[in-house]
Amino acid sequence: MDNYRQKLANITTFIFDFDGVLSDGKVYVFPDGDQIRATSVKDGYAIQYALKKGYRVAIISGGYSETMKLRYKTFPGMDIFLSVPDKVAKLTDYMTENQITKEQILIMGDDIPDYKMLQMAGIKCCPADAAEEIKGTADYISFQNGGSGCVRDVIEQTLKAQGKWFDADACIW
Repeated sequence: MDNYRQKLANITTFIFDFDGVLSDGKVYVFPDGDQIRATSVKDGYAIQYALKKGYRVAIISGGYSETMKLRYKTFPGMDIFLSVPDKVAKLTDYMTENQITKEQILIMGDDIPDYKMLQMAGIKCCPADAAEEIKGTADYISFQNGGSGCVRDVIEQTLKAQGKWFDADACIW
C-alpha cells in the first residue's frame, strides 16, 4: 500500500472503463434499442473536479450507447472512446498523442477485457466487485463497487496525495 500511495504523486491521467466501473454493469434495454446505464453523481463530481484541476480523464470502453456519451459530454476536456474493440491500441495511441508515460496513468477496470490495458498503467485499480482476475493484478482495490463511487475513491485519493483536494474551488461546479 505504501508503494501505491507513493505512485499517486506521479498521476496526471485517469483512464476508466465504463460498464462495471462508471456504471454498476447493468444495462437496461428499451424497446427502441437504446441502452441505459446508471452512474454515480459522486463519481461525476470527482471527474469534473479532476478536469478542473488540469488532469486528463478518459473513458475507454467496448460498450456503446448514446446515453453513455450524453452523461459526460458537458465535462470540458474529457476524452470519451466508445465501441473500442482493442483497448490496448486505443490507449497506446492516446499515450502517444498526449505524450503520457505509464507512470502518469491510473487505470480502473473491472473485467477481463480490461486486463491488458491495466498492464499499461503506473497504477492499476479496480472496484470492489471486479472479476477475480482483475483483483489479482490490481495495485489497489476500491472499497466501493462499480457505479457506486469507486471512481471518486481513486480520484480523491490522488488529489489528496498531491494536495489538490478540497481547495477553494471545490464548491464550484
